[in-house]
Amino acid sequence: MSAVDSVSVSTHISKPREELFAYLADIANHPEFCDHFLTGWHLTREETSGQGAGARFRMKRRFDRFAYGDLTFSHVEAPWRIVARGRFGKYNRNKMVVVWELHPDGAGTRIDMTFEWMSVLHSDKLMHTGMRRWSRRGWGKALRRLRAIHETGRQRGERATISGGPRKPATPLAGGRAVA
Repeated sequence: MSAVDSVSVSTHISKPREELFAYLADIANHPEFCDHFLTGWHLTREETSGQGAGARFRMKRRFDRFAYGDLTFSHVEAPWRIVARGRFGKYNRNKMVVVWELHPDGAGTRIDMTFEWMSVLHSDKLMHTGMRRWSRRGWGKALRRLRAIHETGRQRGERATISGGPRKPATPLAGGRAVA
């Protein structure tokens, strides 16, 4: 197995920590600020917030045929820490961890985000050449967009949805009957 690679970025947002934590703890909100480099978000379950919430997406990387990944919130410790674990790449064999830490900082909140990944095979390591630069650029822009969304209300993207549309309450069928 290869060594773990990581990228860390941080930002300051002039909003209370509890408000930002509630926003980040809902994985359906993540495409709003990450859709420039993580696209095609689909939720993996109906409950979008808290431990166990997850999503699948495509990493927008050049020449990467196996750019699909998924994340699931494994630890949600209100109001300061969210840990998401997932996999990506060919056969989903490469591991990744995203850690969000929120710290009170004067009149706002400092957000520290760390993205770690482990390429399992040497061929994966070769395929992930440039991943550190791509990750730093993507997550840096994501945090800038997150700040713009919360401080000015601009740069909002779309929220993630469950594939196939809404499940609650019953979804009507083509024949006009409802599924219980």
